[in-house]
Amino acid sequence: MSTNQFLPLVEKIKTEGKCLEGGILKVDSFINHQIDPIMLQLMCEEFARRFSNVHVDKIMTIEASGIAPAVVLGYLLKKPVVFAKKKKPSTMANMLTTEVYSFTKQKSYTVCCSKEFIKEGEDILFIDDFLANGNAAKGMIELVEKAGAKIVGMGFLVEKAFQNGGQMLEKLGHRVESLAVIESLDNCTITFKE
Repeated sequence: MSTNQFLPLVEKIKTEGKCLEGGILKVDSFINHQIDPIMLQLMCEEFARRFSNVHVDKIMTIEASGIAPAVVLGYLLKKPVVFAKKKKPSTMANMLTTEVYSFTKQKSYTVCCSKEFIKEGEDILFIDDFLANGNAAKGMIELVEKAGAKIVGMGFLVEKAFQNGGQMLEKLGHRVESLAVIESLDNCTITFKE
């Protein structure tokens, strides 16, 4: 697991991030409600650099907060972006589904993606805003494998290392790149991994 902190994001979290009880880090002023497009571009350029040695056919994420970084990275890499939906559209046929548990929302939901957009043999780069327990990432691995494709890398803007999702994904054999790795949110204090 890379603990190579991306300093512009670390500094932004230090100045604008808010810690809430229960191990929740709010970054809604620049990542997942209001978006800072300059920071978004910088983060995606860093992902492009970190994954420059990986063959990628498509970038995949899960709605909603992963869409912005996935699209910007897709633009930089000139690759299509697919996002798994949390609600089955009435128009979707031939879909792949999996169950995902959300730590933040404390509930499970079914995510789906049309088989039309993930093809057998494709190399998929998964991008998301947060890595906590790794449940969303595990669900996406399952979804991609059902299509006969494979995950070639997983990139996260922020990883909460104390929830062990990164370790779990690496034990499963996946490459994990996290731009900011949080060691602890104890006592509502943001501590970054050294």
